[in-house]
Amino acid sequence: MESPTSYELLNKIDSPNDLRQLPAEVLPEVCGELRQKIIDELSRNPGHFGSSLGVVELTVALHYVFNTPYDRIVWDVGHQAYGHKILTGRRDRFYTNRKLNGLCPFPSPSESEYDTFTCGHASNSISAALGMAVAAARKGEDSRKVVAVIGDGSMSGGLAFEGLNNASSTPNNLLIILNDNNMAIDRSVGGMKQYLLNLQTSEGYNRLRYNVSRMFHHWGILNEERRKSLIRFNNSLKSVITQQQNIFEGMNIRYFGPVDGHDVQALIKVLREIKEMKGPKLLHVHTVKGKGFKPAEEAATLWHAPGIFDKETGERIVMDTTGMPPLFQDVFGQTLLELAQQNDKIIGVTPAMPTGCSMNVLMKAMPDRAFDVGIAEGHAVTFSGGMAEEGLLPFCNIYSSFMQRAYDNVIHDVAIQKLNVVLCLDRAGLVGEDGATHHGVFDMAYLRPIPNLIISSPYDEKELRRLMYTAQLPNQGPFVIRYPRGRGVLTDWKCPLEAVEIGKGRKMKDGTDMAVITIGPVGNVAAKAIEEAEKNNNCSIAHYDLRFLKPIDEEMLHEVGRRFKKVVTVEDGVLKGGMGSAVLEFMSDNGYTPTVKRLGIEDTFIQHGAVKELYAICGIDQTGIYNTLIQTLNL
Repeated sequence: MESPTSYELLNKIDSPNDLRQLPAEVLPEVCGELRQKIIDELSRNPGHFGSSLGVVELTVALHYVFNTPYDRIVWDVGHQAYGHKILTGRRDRFYTNRKLNGLCPFPSPSESEYDTFTCGHASNSISAALGMAVAAARKGEDSRKVVAVIGDGSMSGGLAFEGLNNASSTPNNLLIILNDNNMAIDRSVGGMKQYLLNLQTSEGYNRLRYNVSRMFHHWGILNEERRKSLIRFNNSLKSVITQQQNIFEGMNIRYFGPVDGHDVQALIKVLREIKEMKGPKLLHVHTVKGKGFKPAEEAATLWHAPGIFDKETGERIVMDTTGMPPLFQDVFGQTLLELAQQNDKIIGVTPAMPTGCSMNVLMKAMPDRAFDVGIAEGHAVTFSGGMAEEGLLPFCNIYSSFMQRAYDNVIHDVAIQKLNVVLCLDRAGLVGEDGATHHGVFDMAYLRPIPNLIISSPYDEKELRRLMYTAQLPNQGPFVIRYPRGRGVLTDWKCPLEAVEIGKGRKMKDGTDMAVITIGPVGNVAAKAIEEAEKNNNCSIAHYDLRFLKPIDEEMLHEVGRRFKKVVTVEDGVLKGGMGSAVLEFMSDNGYTPTVKRLGIEDTFIQHGAVKELYAICGIDQTGIYNTLIQTLNL
């Protein structure tokens, strides 16, 4: 950790109120120290890097102008909020960020009163902030300001547009700040636009505009409908002058900008001038992702979450992976390219995660065969369904926890029509440091009730390749393949591409005293626990890899039901409604009465921490499974 004198100004800021006591002329220096603090900490404690560097000045300006926490700031995609955390009483604990029992990876109301809403996933800020603004008006808290900060591509999410639509028609004083770092909206420049910005944010202009509006209301000339018509006329006139239209003005949301998001003084001036304006407003701010750290500015995607790095040279400290098993996502990427080379119907689809899920492999080799649709999971699924209806075979890769947002699309736009869409759920199970918002532990439970779905999870990398090959065979219908973040267990993973029988599991080893049923890569952990239990306790334990949750291998389960009085199920998903529940249902429906002990995620949200730590907490690490096996044997 730095010495107490490392940050002369920052070390005196224990809350935004301390920040507001400083003269405005020293704020650029505060921004410099805050940016350096983020660089220092993340160089040795990995996290989301580029996004938070890009909003340092905006963060300082917001807390300087608004009376937080009474005024509400709602962050979108919370990896922008590291500076916010440091300024709101968590500076000295920031080194614990993303660690077990440390600071949450994203803003969380349970952690701080300054964190107004959960924001691990993107595009929810406008809707949540609008709800807060309406609630403030309802409670007579007319002085409370509510600000939504959206950016980093989040405006492409459908929920953001739903929020905008509602904000345009519901009485509110919401301020939306669009952090545009060139990921979603093009730059807008020109002298006339700067003139209009100065005019619109002028206190005199807006005071005159407000007084005239009140006068017209008093005379009965300007009712609500006429007010909206006048705004539409004003926006149309601006569009003619600037030769540019934007969607916000088309929705009767007053638009200001663009402004330089790295000029803290200019930001404070603009925010002060528009904060008291009535009605919904949008401030368009241009920022640079990774601002202040040249390598991150030049390679924003690479430096989104770069891991450990040398803060002086910018060199990333990359672990030597020679001889190690590959990442599951890389096996997916390479296998998808192989399949696409053999099957010209295959198309790749991903919602803004081409690098994270390795869809970029196909994009590089066959750019016309892969689509990044932006942060729009529901659209990704329905878009895939539309292509499947016309005979193509989409591999739609979505992180498991993000697929939750496309649930209706899976049912309505894929499953009902039994379309040939392969839904690849990356980051299934416990994902580690990103925490509760990102753990992919619900997918088996929420997908299992849907008719027409095939639901599978590979034991290892070879099984992933075989399942992918099987999924692209003709007339399979909707096919789900779920697999975890991180590395597999095999170094010789490039097996021949061959089909597996749908709904058939595998007996990994026979036994006589107890049966263990697993699904997915957690089966490898269970296999080690079984080996240890047999070695230490003179027992015989059978191990079954279910492979398919749906259709479930009934022949295998009949064998287990007939032969064993003691059964342990192991899964990396929630217990309520998951694989263990499916096994219990089968046993009950068929008159079998074994003692079944289920291991998985209990009915609680799991915090953030290393995957190994979280497996231990949930009892699905080798030690936890071993202990359960011994306890069950001794029943």
